[in-house]
Amino acid sequence: MKALFIGQTYIDVTFLADEMPSGDDKAVARDYAIAFGGNAVTAAFCCAKLGIVPDLLTSVADDWLGRMFIDMAARYAIPVHHRKVAESSLSFIMPRGGQRAIVRCRDVDYLHPMPPLNLAGCRGLHLDGHQPDAALHYAKTCREAGILTSLDGGGLRANTHDLLAFVDVAVVAERLCEQMELTPAGMLDYLASRGCRIGAVTQGSQGVVWYDETGTRHHLPSLAVPAERVIDTNGAGDIFHGAYMYSAMAEPTRSWTEHFTFARAASAHAVQRLGNEASLPSLLDIAAAMSGFAERAGAVTIS
Repeated sequence: MKALFIGQTYIDVTFLADEMPSGDDKAVARDYAIAFGGNAVTAAFCCAKLGIVPDLLTSVADDWLGRMFIDMAARYAIPVHHRKVAESSLSFIMPRGGQRAIVRCRDVDYLHPMPPLNLAGCRGLHLDGHQPDAALHYAKTCREAGILTSLDGGGLRANTHDLLAFVDVAVVAERLCEQMELTPAGMLDYLASRGCRIGAVTQGSQGVVWYDETGTRHHLPSLAVPAERVIDTNGAGDIFHGAYMYSAMAEPTRSWTEHFTFARAASAHAVQRLGNEASLPSLLDIAAAMSGFAERAGAVTIS
């Protein structure tokens, strides 16, 4: 096992339309994409495409959508450890104007306990907080073994506070700040108080505020992708996580400034494509984004 990612599987149906119909109205979408979804799941596919194929512990149902997902994972040679559920989870996503509206249909009633996994050779663990029992168990196990642990803190979950005590790299969304009634600077204080070696808050077009191993705070601006080239921002954050995990495992001697700069370029590539699979970058795509876009202007106060 090279790495372990733990999360919740979705099948994402992403469509471009001018408006969402209601009542008896109908509308025809301009384009659509069907792909894998879920925070840690999308990150795992990104990491695999870049060259480090992780194992994936995720929800899988014995239905046609579940079988579709297994086929998707097989194309990337991702070993899937099934956490069985009765029904597959779906997301319906409508990107528009740099934002996206989402309707989720989710089954999180796991029918069996988490499976015991052999972590021999594992270099990294990435979590999104789903499967709270498995997330906490493997975070503790990996921390004790000296394996890099990472959390995508997209939102507040019942185990977030406890889980952070075993997380080396916590990269959270502004949504978590809002849920906890903290400013981004206050969130960085909180992550540091939980013992996270690296803490960060992603702020969309404003970039990332974060602190390094010394506690020094930084602002990494986003890349200035022209608005007319931004098609679908959904999944760009998950790809950011998958890319920095790849970078940290592939080049462990590099700084976290370099890991996050690499991941920023992966996200800049992603927002120009429709659907998660089309958004996955190659190493060449990331290099092209790094050289092709300037940093967005504007300072962010993080003190």
